[in-house]
Amino acid sequence: MNTQGNKTPYLMISILFLGAFVSFLNNSLLNVALPSIMVDLEIEDYSTVQWLATGYMLVSGILIPASAFLITRFSNRSLFVTAMAIFTLGTAIAAFAPNFGFLLTGRMIQAAGSSVMGPLLMNIMLVSFPRDKRGAAMGVFGMVMIAAPAIGPTLSGYIVEYHNWRLLFEMILPLAIISLVLAIWKFDNVMAQDKNAKLDYLSLVLSSIGFGGILYGVSNASSQGWSDSVVLTTLIVGGIALMLFIIRQLKMDKPLLDLRPYKYPMFALASVIAIVNAVAMFSGMILTPAYVQDVRGISPLHSGLMLLPGALIMGIMSPITGRLFDKFGPRTLSIIGLAITGVSTYMLAHVQIDSTYTYIILVYSLRMLGMSMVMMPIMTNGLNQLPTQLNPHGTAINNTAQQVSGSIGTAIMVTIMNSVATTKGENLMSGVDPSTLTEASVASMSQQALLSGIQYSFYVALAINIVALVLALFVKRVDTSDKAVREIEKQEDGQVKPAVS
Repeated sequence: MNTQGNKTPYLMISILFLGAFVSFLNNSLLNVALPSIMVDLEIEDYSTVQWLATGYMLVSGILIPASAFLITRFSNRSLFVTAMAIFTLGTAIAAFAPNFGFLLTGRMIQAAGSSVMGPLLMNIMLVSFPRDKRGAAMGVFGMVMIAAPAIGPTLSGYIVEYHNWRLLFEMILPLAIISLVLAIWKFDNVMAQDKNAKLDYLSLVLSSIGFGGILYGVSNASSQGWSDSVVLTTLIVGGIALMLFIIRQLKMDKPLLDLRPYKYPMFALASVIAIVNAVAMFSGMILTPAYVQDVRGISPLHSGLMLLPGALIMGIMSPITGRLFDKFGPRTLSIIGLAITGVSTYMLAHVQIDSTYTYIILVYSLRMLGMSMVMMPIMTNGLNQLPTQLNPHGTAINNTAQQVSGSIGTAIMVTIMNSVATTKGENLMSGVDPSTLTEASVASMSQQALLSGIQYSFYVALAINIVALVLALFVKRVDTSDKAVREIEKQEDGQVKPAVS
């Protein structure tokens, strides 16, 4: 925190933003390109090429919980330089990969470097700005965190349609190198570190099995089914390992991932709202493209362009809502945002086969506007209640919870969509004489069945959104006055209660 009279390290934060932007952009950049990669590298099975996305998510999900230890143990300069060097190496390997094995290796290495970027940037933002000014700062961080992966599919669709998929990595490589060189040259240490911190290897193993198993299970559940033996096994093993991990963290004096932030009521409430909101947000990002591409038959490029205004709105609104948070607090923003999200989700649940392009763009953009008013204000308010020494653990908890909940929510929504679509398709087919079926009529019924599945899934997303709206009614603004901040820093000694107003 800027309590020592030091100037805010804007140059260092800018370097961090560049590194975080390319890593977040890389997260969603490859999804649209998977069919092209299959053809170019002669991969026959889609489930194989899907590992370029699944593997990246798994490595990130495994390493993010350990980010709290890494941020505490190592200087922020050495940690960022190492992470950026790893990410740059992975990008180079992927860009020039001669076969799928090298490409997958490059993606895994990318994920290992990228996983610490978000938590590190967030922690430096927390210590660089006073608590009553964090809203605007975190709003700018939210612009990077949300806008970069949202822009990814549109950019990817354009590149895949007009260029080779390798350009996806080749354009990121120079940006990564620039960020790395600037970090080596201009990066300073602004965070305290504990050089005596020890890594608990058993906790790391349990965390890896727990989060890795759950993420792998849910990522395959939508395609293989929840009753698949591999899916069930990984989910059960992951769940058991996660419970053992939590029990171990609660018993340790210096845990790998400190769960004490959950004893602070506004952080705990913010975490729950963020988890619920992540389920609704990420599922919408899957359902809307499914409607646009599979029901309407719009190309990936043009569907990406249709969704781009929503991504840009989120990016533009994030710093604005940050400033509004500093002025009005989180409750008003989150209630208005969730109300807008709820109305737009209801409207998406009523899309038809002949809904106009303008309607889709406006409703999706409205939904993104609502989402932009919720996530960062709620999260910042929760982090404001934590003592400084718990910031690394609070950010690690938030990042891990959102990744896991977003993955689970997406898998559940896709499963619901497919289940309803299958049932609707069977009902439509049952009332038709097979001899009268034509290729066009079968395609029309399949289209209508999928539309029913998407509509039903949006209703489920609406119900989840309402839960978040109800929880937002209980949000209180954390007191960030000088006196309250001094009290917050003493809370670990049990001297006072958490400050809210």
